[in-house]
Amino acid sequence: MKPHFLTFFCELAPEPLRELFNTEGVIDDLQAMRAGVSLGLLDLSPERADVVRRLNRAGIPVTAWLLLPPEQGYWFHAGNVLQARARYEAFRTWTDDEKLEWAGVGLDIEPDIQELRRWAEAPLRSLPGMLSRLILRGGRSREARAGYHALVERIRVDGYRVDAYQFPFIVDERQARSSVLRRVAGLVDVPADREVLMLYTSFVRPRGAALLWSYAPGTGSLAVGSTGGGVELPGVLSAPPLDWTELSRDLRLAVRWTHDLHVFSLEGCVKQGFLSRLRVFDWDAPVDPPWVESRRVDAVRRAARSVLHASGRLLR
Repeated sequence: MKPHFLTFFCELAPEPLRELFNTEGVIDDLQAMRAGVSLGLLDLSPERADVVRRLNRAGIPVTAWLLLPPEQGYWFHAGNVLQARARYEAFRTWTDDEKLEWAGVGLDIEPDIQELRRWAEAPLRSLPGMLSRLILRGGRSREARAGYHALVERIRVDGYRVDAYQFPFIVDERQARSSVLRRVAGLVDVPADREVLMLYTSFVRPRGAALLWSYAPGTGSLAVGSTGGGVELPGVLSAPPLDWTELSRDLRLAVRWTHDLHVFSLEGCVKQGFLSRLRVFDWDAPVDPPWVESRRVDAVRRAARSVLHASGRLLR
């Protein structure tokens, strides 16, 4: 039951990135697993290009995970489609200048990082703004969707596969034919070639495994984590990283539903000594699916879809 595709997210500044891939065994382990790297492009620097070329020479597939400066939202969302398009154009120029090779391009669809920070600092003061976005964002959401559709087509014309990294609740919104949560959070339903659901159980303990088991059926690709690293937002994105027992459980549960897996993050796995253990990982070892708890999650999701469907009709 070993996955056909295993990809590690990596989200580091240039110097820590260089140090990571200078760590003994990292490239050898990736080669042995035939794993790829989705590299967060925090910048388009010569130092990052050097790392990409090194991975290219080693035969390790690299996905260009596009990101923006924090003042522009960092992740892609309904409010920064123009900046996303400009970032892609800058990426193309950088790729040509540096002669880099990519397995695909990843679009990370998440809320504006500045809005998340404001919400974390003052949740109650953020509520009026959230409600106004729910009412007013219908037109902007349609414009953003059209803009991202055009961007995806441009990337495909350039010969790249397009990946979209999405929160799992987008599945429920589609089934409910609603856009309520996307309006509030400023998210966009992007028509990617490969959609990766971010099922990070470290942030939803103790029901993480049940959430994963509930959303995994029918998923083309999913991501487990977090083993550490990435953006830290106290009160929003802050939780102890997965330990080896938790990561092993999540991987063995996930591979029962899809053979296209991502792990967040590579640097977390290296720091905790997981990478070399994954090289000889027993994917077929017994694991107990969280049957009872996942049924409870399923029930909550059904109720949520009913509410989303009803509220979505009111806000059309």
